[in-house]
Amino acid sequence: MTDEDALDFAIVVFREDDHWEAEMLPVALTSDLRGLIHALRQQPGEGGAIGLVAVGDDFFVALRVFGERVSVFLSDITAASEWPLARQVLDYLDVPVPEDEELDIVLPAGDLSVFADLGLDEMELGALSGDEDLYPDEVLYSIAARLGFRDPFERAVDAATG
Repeated sequence: MTDEDALDFAIVVFREDDHWEAEMLPVALTSDLRGLIHALRQQPGEGGAIGLVAVGDDFFVALRVFGERVSVFLSDITAASEWPLARQVLDYLDVPVPEDEELDIVLPAGDLSVFADLGLDEMELGALSGDEDLYPDEVLYSIAARLGFRDPFERAVDAATG
């Protein structure tokens, strides 16, 4: 995948009438954590909303918002050296941005149990996020499939990316 082929997208997923729904969010939210959290809080879903954001071929962010509770997961802390959203997530989590000499390590940060109650445990999320053979959008498709909303997620990504 070249930089020109890389995708940035933000998708909100929520349950309504016992069915998963997914909608694209403005691409500007791929660099604005506060705006992303605000957008997720606006969703009508029963039990909160899930946000899945892919930034190029570099990293992804997964969020769950339920009322005032916000759970955030960042796939790779090293992205904070180049990407505003990753830096904002680390600030939100109160995790220091790694120094340049530490940037050769791929390490997730945040709530690894963000989807545990939906059937994706910490170990599996950690393994998916650490798989260097997968691009962020591929990991998010895998997460969506494991959680039972691959089809609505795929439709929303297609709408977001044209």
